[in-house]
Amino acid sequence: MMASQQVAKRRFVRHPADIPIDIAIDDPPPRASRRLKDVGLGGLACRSDRPLAVGTQVVVTIPLMQPVFHAPCSVVWCRRHGPGNYEVGVCFSEPEDVYAARLVEQICQIEHYRKDVLRREGRELDGETAAQEWIARYAAVFPALDGSPPDSPH
Repeated sequence: MMASQQVAKRRFVRHPADIPIDIAIDDPPPRASRRLKDVGLGGLACRSDRPLAVGTQVVVTIPLMQPVFHAPCSVVWCRRHGPGNYEVGVCFSEPEDVYAARLVEQICQIEHYRKDVLRREGRELDGETAAQEWIARYAAVFPALDGSPPDSPH
């Protein structure tokens, strides 16, 4: 089990931590707000203030855009990082959600880029300009869903 968890973690893509995510736990029903950390090939990782058992069924919501992204997932690993600080990996239950999550991840990356450019350079970008710049700089190195490496930038 440990080796498969390590392989799964290596297949995750780094995600900006400033994008909110909500995880509704099917059993028990309380909702827990989180920050999205990684979206990977079939799953994502986020921080949690409590551990979640492997196999727990959850619904992930990313409210960044309309319509809001919702997807059923199951917990595949959970790792403690200190008191009240856990990293939880979840896997999407439906194959089509993997593709939708990758699109959402790209939108989140573009939004993070827009905020970062404003903070670092003082340039205020509209969504279209931010998307064009992000695509020109990072699309070639954004991981493919099938696990193959991205094309090398020329």
